[in-house]
Amino acid sequence: MTRARSLPTLLRPLRVALLLLFACRRGPTPASEPPAPVVTPEAKPTPAPAATPAVQYFMGAIELPGAQLPFFVVVRERDGKPSALLDIPAQAAFGLPLSDVRADDEAVTFRAAQVGASWRATLDAEGDPDECSFSQGGATLPCSLARVDEATWLAARKPKRPQLPQPPLPYATREVAVKSGDVTLAGTLAVPAGAGPHPAALLLTGSGAQDRDETLFDHKPFFVLADHLARHGIATLRLDDRGVGGSGGDLGHATLETLVDDAVAAVAWMRTQPELAPAKIGVIGHSEGGLVGPAAAARSRDVAFVVMLAGPGLPGGDVIVDQLEVIARRSGASEADIAQALAQQRQVIAAVREHADAAARRAALEPLLAGDAAATAQLEAAVSPWFRSFVVYDPAPTLRKLRQPVLALLGGLDVQVTAAANAAPLRKALAKNRRARVREFAGLNHLFQHASSGLVGEYGTIEETMAPEVLDAIATWIASDGVGKPAR
Repeated sequence: MTRARSLPTLLRPLRVALLLLFACRRGPTPASEPPAPVVTPEAKPTPAPAATPAVQYFMGAIELPGAQLPFFVVVRERDGKPSALLDIPAQAAFGLPLSDVRADDEAVTFRAAQVGASWRATLDAEGDPDECSFSQGGATLPCSLARVDEATWLAARKPKRPQLPQPPLPYATREVAVKSGDVTLAGTLAVPAGAGPHPAALLLTGSGAQDRDETLFDHKPFFVLADHLARHGIATLRLDDRGVGGSGGDLGHATLETLVDDAVAAVAWMRTQPELAPAKIGVIGHSEGGLVGPAAAARSRDVAFVVMLAGPGLPGGDVIVDQLEVIARRSGASEADIAQALAQQRQVIAAVREHADAAARRAALEPLLAGDAAATAQLEAAVSPWFRSFVVYDPAPTLRKLRQPVLALLGGLDVQVTAAANAAPLRKALAKNRRARVREFAGLNHLFQHASSGLVGEYGTIEETMAPEVLDAIATWIASDGVGKPAR
């Protein structure tokens, strides 16, 4: 596989494959699973024992452009042969079996055959890993690897998430069930202390199977946001996506329109709750939720305000092409490789737009997406109802209809919904709405974290979940422009 072919062919707004790396997503990371570590090249390995132990622990990181991807390996002797398991917490991948395992006095090697990836590290005179390399798809990247003891290995897999709210919480929460058609969605209603009824917001997740906290790389952005708003007098409802957590239904058969149905139903339910002010209930949508929220507001006047967090201003197909180009260029791909990848991506988008019928879409896409397991997965994504609904959707006509207050926030380093491509279309579509505002935050990525490159590989290594200035901007705007005076 050439480097261009290894670039992600289908990029969803919140579920982006890393350049030259395999996507090991399993949906939201369960709370019981170990979180993503921060591994630096300066990590000191624990001295190896004189004899090779029955269980060996290794940790390291693949060096990506502008970021690191930490990984953990445990090697066990079974029936005289070594076997190993791989964890990549940042990709929510745990317990992946490895083959061709070698961990002796000369080298440490192992291979993830299912994705064509391999690691090799030579050992120094003391028996510790020396030079390390990672290979996949015809490309080789440097990596670090350290042999450590069990305690160090376990401790390193626990990231710092200082913004994660800790009990006791100074506001009330309760588990709720919301009906949307014949599907029941499970969620959490957070209600501020003090006399109500309170202004409130429905939180709408990004694409892919998301839980109510929008858990990603062990960050819980919606829990952090809901906590901040509750402490500032604003209630929130956050829901598990269809088929996730306590919610029924099947996200695999949902389209953008289905998600808008769910949002409208949730706002209608919120208006029946005595703790909430019916005329002051709005929506806050992140990424794909930034498309769903405005569409719900255009359909239902019950939506009092709209906050778009990295919500696109471009049609979905254009967003995918733009993010591919930005990620590839910021990752250091050559101009020739970028041109080749973009040409293929545009062919894919054109085929998806042209064929409303899934079978016809599959027939048109199979020649473009034939090959390895990754290409097959991309093909299945491309023929899904959701993907076509996203590709053909243009948010501009919906945004032009809105008369509710709108706050659209973008991160200057976002590589998934870039400010460079989306800010101008957002401003144009909202130009006639006197209560709309588009604001860019320099130095923030797609999750509104302070970042260096903005690339996806950084998300799990950053301790911050959401920049305090963004949390404050949302709370302040809702309390004034959103449900109070018109924006000036």
